[in-house]
Amino acid sequence: MDGSRLRLTGVGEGFTTRITTTLTGVDSPTKVLEALQRLFPETSRPDLEPEPSLGHPVNAEWEFDEVSLATFLQQLHEQRILDTALDAMSMNMDGNTTTFRVARQAAVAGKIAFPIPGDDPLGGAFSITITGEGLEDWLQAATWHAGRTQVPRHINDDHSMSEDGESTTWV
Repeated sequence: MDGSRLRLTGVGEGFTTRITTTLTGVDSPTKVLEALQRLFPETSRPDLEPEPSLGHPVNAEWEFDEVSLATFLQQLHEQRILDTALDAMSMNMDGNTTTFRVARQAAVAGKIAFPIPGDDPLGGAFSITITGEGLEDWLQAATWHAGRTQVPRHINDDHSMSEDGESTTWV
């Protein structure tokens, strides 16, 4: 192997990807869109609601379909959070569908943070749903790194983080 890795995007690979987010209260549509496009730059621009003002809160539901995961997956590799990503992205997997969340506030800085299940992060979250045949294998390939040759990982293995976000101690 020449050191390069397979570059997956989720597009044209037999998967559908949907991103949703809810804007309420003082959420700035402009800033939420900027955060979204930091991790998913190919996302189409929605008709933006007016910025919130006193007595006029924002209340909107955004949905984006067939979103490329190329930049998002690249950031997982650059930020070296691939094992965490595998755990977080597969925690709610049901057959050929998984849904996970990414904190919007971290996305503003181009970072990826997976909120602990049940927590609502300050600034809200993007909910990402991926569906397709062979999803488990795809997630493992999309988050693969060389360290797995020495410490193999797979979905729901003994090294997975717990549901409260705590890491598992390796013996």
